[in-house]
Amino acid sequence: MQQRTSQRELTEKLYGYLAEDEDARVCKDIPDEACNAQPKAFVFHLIALSMTKLGDALVSARLVLPWMLSALGAPAAFISALVPLRESLALLPQLVIAQQLRETPVRKWFWVVGSLGQAVALLGMLLSVIGLRGSALGWAVVLLLTLFSVARGVCSVASKDVQGKTVSKTRRGRLSGLAATIAGSLSVVTALVVLFAPQLMSTTASEGSTLLFAALLGLGCLLWLGAAFVYAQIPEVPGATSGGGNALVEALKSLQLLWRDRAFGQFVLTRALLVSSAFAIPYIVVMIQRSGDSSLTSLGGLMLASGLAGMLAGRFWGRWSDVASHHVMAAAAAIAVVDMGLVLALFLWAPEWLAMQWVAGGAIFIAAVAHHGARVGRKTYLVDMATQENRAAYTAVSNTAIGIVLLLGIALGAVDAYWGVEIVLVVLMALGSIAALRALALANVQQQ
Repeated sequence: MQQRTSQRELTEKLYGYLAEDEDARVCKDIPDEACNAQPKAFVFHLIALSMTKLGDALVSARLVLPWMLSALGAPAAFISALVPLRESLALLPQLVIAQQLRETPVRKWFWVVGSLGQAVALLGMLLSVIGLRGSALGWAVVLLLTLFSVARGVCSVASKDVQGKTVSKTRRGRLSGLAATIAGSLSVVTALVVLFAPQLMSTTASEGSTLLFAALLGLGCLLWLGAAFVYAQIPEVPGATSGGGNALVEALKSLQLLWRDRAFGQFVLTRALLVSSAFAIPYIVVMIQRSGDSSLTSLGGLMLASGLAGMLAGRFWGRWSDVASHHVMAAAAAIAVVDMGLVLALFLWAPEWLAMQWVAGGAIFIAAVAHHGARVGRKTYLVDMATQENRAAYTAVSNTAIGIVLLLGIALGAVDAYWGVEIVLVVLMALGSIAALRALALANVQQQ
């Protein structure tokens, strides 16, 4: 009993420091019975989210997995499928699972099961890296990434619901920000380890690649297992189980918003074009590898650049989005296009420059900054343009449409196979340019 009391006191002190809530009693928009347990819920949410965000950096479908498949001999078509599968399948299941979630009083177990599913997928990838090469490895990773992404979609739906029941309305932003900062800092440390790993391993290049990728996947697996255990400890009171509708059915009914609400339709079109910033990063990675540097040291440098971009860019984009989020989307698209143009030029006429670590790292840093800007800008724009009455419908329709667009991105693999990675980047540059122009034409919803 005394040990339990001391643990509770420690948790409340930690919560008071992290959430800047000394009395631990700010309870807005959560059930009254959840108020006393909020310090524990906040801390356990923070630990679980930090672990999964760090895991995302270790097994990034934009950076690490493309590098892994290319280094281990998988065809380019599989690399082209990574981002579309990862992004689209994390969106589409959210529409299907919502009703079942609504009918379950305690919903944290959805997140736990989803986290375990992601751990299982990463364990499968680890075994594949050890035992497979070429097309067989490509098929295994793509199929396991499908499982990973669907499980991630389940977690995404559940986390919003559980967080809304256990963490006060004025503390949720701090929770997400702290988790991102902690994970970003740890991902930078991990990138430094990867950067110097080749100097610590007395193995051949092939053996070193296998060991490093197996280590990253194994650590990711352990992070999601640990996160599942931590999340299971969150004190969640049973919630209401009535009044929910099937989110997929409701979204399909609301699809007419795309053409009946002109402003919303224009935004969704712009958001669809903005996915070019996400699709570009794996192809930039491939170009860097093909320019002559496929070493593990280079991968560590790119991971470091991506981690620093995540740490440094968010605050800048966030502040600007509160003033003019459509300008943020336009700027992000323009930056991505310029970055792709520079990378393409170097790849065609000065590949030895692109192989330089500082040049490659700079290209990935700029691409990651642009991608963060696109995400922050479009999220802020959607929230600010919507009202309480139509926000749910806007979100459902937008996610459905973008999920389909992302899935269609697999077709870029065919473009790569028939015309080469250079043409893929030209296509993405064209889409990004149109996205920038369309974003500038959107209304400034922050001033309305």
